[in-house]
Formats: sequence, C-alpha cells, structure tokens
Amino acid sequence: MRIIGAVPRLWNDTIAAHREDVHTAILDATAALATEQGLLSVTMSQIAERSGIGRATLYKYFPDVATILLAWHHRQIAAHLAHLAQICDRSGPPLNRLRAVLEAYALIRHEHHDPDLAAVLHRGTHLGHAHDQLTELLRGLIAEAAHAKTVRDDVEPTELATYCVHALGAAATLPSAAAVRRLVGIIASGLVPAKVGLSS
Repeated sequence: MRIIGAVPRLWNDTIAAHREDVHTAILDATAALATEQGLLSVTMSQIAERSGIGRATLYKYFPDVATILLAWHHRQIAAHLAHLAQICDRSGPPLNRLRAVLEAYALIRHEHHDPDLAAVLHRGTHLGHAHDQLTELLRGLIAEAAHAKTVRDDVEPTELATYCVHALGAAATLPSAAAVRRLVGIIASGLVPAKVGLSS
C-alpha cells in the first residue's frame, strides 16, 4: 500500500518540478530578450523560440509579454529582498549593517532602473508588499541602532525607515555608483543623533 501510495506523489512532484523548470525558462528567456533588444520589441513568438517551449505551451503559462515581465520582476524583487535580509543578519554594530543595507538597496535601484520596464512593471501589487517588507527591515535596524545610541531616537524608527526608502528612490536617476554612495552618505547623516545647538 505504501508503494502504491507513493507513485502518485512522485508523479505530482515530477510534474511540479517540470512546471517550475518551464516557468523559470520562460522568465529567463524574456528577461534576456528585453535586455538585448528592448521591452517593446519582445514578442511571445521570440520567447517561445528562445526558451525552447512551444507557443501553445507558453500561452498556458502566460497570456502576454507584460504578464511574463511582471512575474520576472516579482522574482527579482524577492531575490533583492533576500540579499538585503542577509546583509541585515550579518554580525556587527547595527549602524554598520544599516549603512550596508542602505547602500545595497540604493545600488539595486541605480543598476536596475529602466523607464520602459517601469511603465509595465510598476503596476503590480507585489511592489507594495516589497515596499512594506523593505520598510520593516530598515525599521528593525534603525530601532537597534537607536537603542545603541548611534541613530537618533527623537523620531520613530518607522518614520526614519520611510524617509530612507523614499530618499533612496533618487538613486535610480543618478549618473554613477559614486553619486549613489554620496546620496547614501547624505541620507545616513540624517539618521545620526541631533547635535546640541544644531537647530539654534
């Protein structure tokens, strides 16, 4: 009975793995084509040919190119968030980890900004969830640093995290990585404890 019961499970696992492989191949092919020739030039026929998947099969997975790009972007965002979480979990003073996360996120915004892609991709609800996760990640680090007296504690960590996320959005339009790092320095300086007499 156990052997018989294991057969459909093995079959289901195999089918699930196959579908995951096809899904990944579609996303990878679409991303490559968009990078090579631009978003507006990519067609479903090209994606099918590049991925080695028949058009009929392709349409079973996705109805159009925009939907594929949204799925690919969702995967990219998940990978970026995982990378930032790894930096957050490193050992060391919270202020150092906070600065490292700010710089990593700013460079992601700078390196992956594409106006054409943004017009299609930035309609997904997954961006709101990613924004919330990033804000929460920063809030936790800021709270740690505030407890260690290395970040100002006269403003709520959530407010400071929101400030960071919005300010770092400017990294997308900066001309170089050096400019991005200068931006991070300016943002980080706004997080340090206020000096006595600074506002007088």
